[in-house]
Amino acid sequence: MKQTARIISTYTSDASGVASALFELGGMTVIHDASGCNSTYNTHDEPRWYDTDSLVFVSAMTEMDAIMGDDEKVIGDIADAAQQLQPRFVAVCGTPIPMLVGTDFTAVAAAVEARTGIPAMGLATNGMHTYISGAGMALAAVARRFADRSAVCTNRRSVNLLGLTPLDFSVNGSDAAMRRLLTRAGWEIVSCWAMGSGLDELCRAGQAAVNLVVSSAGLPAARELQTLFGTPYVCAAPFGTAFPQTVLQTLEEAADTGVCSVPYTARPTAGAQTVLIGESVTSGSLAAAITAETGLPVRVLCPTEAQPALLAPGDCMAEDEDDLIPLLAGAQRIIADPMYRPICPAGSAFFPLPSEAFSGRIYRRSIPNLVGTPLV
Repeated sequence: MKQTARIISTYTSDASGVASALFELGGMTVIHDASGCNSTYNTHDEPRWYDTDSLVFVSAMTEMDAIMGDDEKVIGDIADAAQQLQPRFVAVCGTPIPMLVGTDFTAVAAAVEARTGIPAMGLATNGMHTYISGAGMALAAVARRFADRSAVCTNRRSVNLLGLTPLDFSVNGSDAAMRRLLTRAGWEIVSCWAMGSGLDELCRAGQAAVNLVVSSAGLPAARELQTLFGTPYVCAAPFGTAFPQTVLQTLEEAADTGVCSVPYTARPTAGAQTVLIGESVTSGSLAAAITAETGLPVRVLCPTEAQPALLAPGDCMAEDEDDLIPLLAGAQRIIADPMYRPICPAGSAFFPLPSEAFSGRIYRRSIPNLVGTPLV
């Protein structure tokens, strides 16, 4: 039965993706749902919850609220909380029940902003998509709403990091490693979307000469910034020891020519006996890094939302376990979160690579920092 996970886990939902993307920006995120959704987010999807303050709430929607369509209650509750707490902005996102009753999140946000004077964004998540959809929606909304239109690029070697969230990189130092790699190569980092940068830094994103999209959650924001400022983007994560040089060279070319690029898609996949399961940009980049260091072709199976341009020829979208199982048949080596092991063929060698977005906190201490790290 399609879209049913009988054996493996599921990826973090779009609503949690919104909360994760906005966590460090000083806003207030409201997940419109019955009570319980927030505990799932903070215990399984958010490794920063116990170390960093952030305003993430659930609306505690009741059965009667859903039946009667009482939007006034949620608008009033959000407005009251915002007036007391004075966040930089308010973001309201949804789950399956609001989707079923047709909640208009744009209208809810407009009503909250009219009452409080605080910028508010409505994000029509519905719990039926992965974190990639929600985080991408949230970061694009931030770019659209808060990017300073008067910003001007004055340094050709300046860059924004987009799609940098712990759901793809955890809290193991990967974000700091990316900053060091770029800084040592002579790049000025304008902002990181959205780990390690506040809203004020994100507002200055138009000053960058190029955007580095390190996960597909950053692509909608990259396209928004390209529309606003003409900024080109490169989609790649600088994993391994050889592939970062390709990433840096591609950044230079994009800054010089204004042409966007996805360098990891140039890798070979024909005859690949090594399969990597995961999000498109991080997995594609890791596959390219493995090929650069070992010569082995690697094929990526992507179980999250992905634009076709983010997949190399031979890579494949596979969102359901019934799609994944036949694609794994015959693979000699499989690299994936440990919770994929039960659907892998018995004769294959399995290399665990935990993902915060898939297995949550279970294997968090085993998630490696792959930025600038030898892979063999």
